Amino acid sequence: MAGITALIAAATWLQLPTPLQMRDWAESVGPWFPLAFLGTHVVATVVPVPRTAFTLAAGLLFGPLLGVAIAVVASTASAVLALLLVRAAGWQLNRLVRHRSIDTVDERLRQRGWLAILSLRLIPAVPFSVINYAAGASTVRVAPYTLATIAGLLPGTAAVVILGDALAGHPSPLLFLVSLCTASLGVTGLVVEIRQHRQHHRRTTQSAPQGEAPAPEPAAVS
Repeated sequence: MAGITALIAAATWLQLPTPLQMRDWAESVGPWFPLAFLGTHVVATVVPVPRTAFTLAAGLLFGPLLGVAIAVVASTASAVLALLLVRAAGWQLNRLVRHRSIDTVDERLRQRGWLAILSLRLIPAVPFSVINYAAGASTVRVAPYTLATIAGLLPGTAAVVILGDALAGHPSPLLFLVSLCTASLGVTGLVVEIRQHRQHHRRTTQSAPQGEAPAPEPAAVS
């Protein structure tokens, strides 16, 4: 509590730069700064560091167009890197958790993992790094995972970048609409995926061969 109080007091007394001053500083640094920001974004968000801070900063420092491009490229690269690192470590869902249903989930991710990844990416409340690690421990293919990550990250990332740009004095009424639509699409995709999974499980159960009746005992010889 004392530390938080000290930080609040310091923020109150210190002359912090305004968002507009930060934008002007970013433009004056040079053309290498966006690349440096992108590289830092990629490396930092491989571990469980909040991606939102970098996305917000991208909008604040670079504006909506360049900010969205940097944030989406960096987040996608970070997501793929995290997946590859998890697989290089040899982690697998069916080894981390011993349960029969894990094999079903793993197979589902491999066959239709792009839809699950896309839906989860669209929901802001689902942590970015958790999806990366879970996908890395599964057998979802890299190409569908990458494409679903780009498509899923784009709407929410654009909303946060627009918010960052608004902090620099360019407010947009589309921010809340984009966020609402993004979350709604994510929930809808998950509902569709869950229903299809249940239907697939039901069909598999019904088509499974039933146990054969035991053969009759031979008649006794008199």
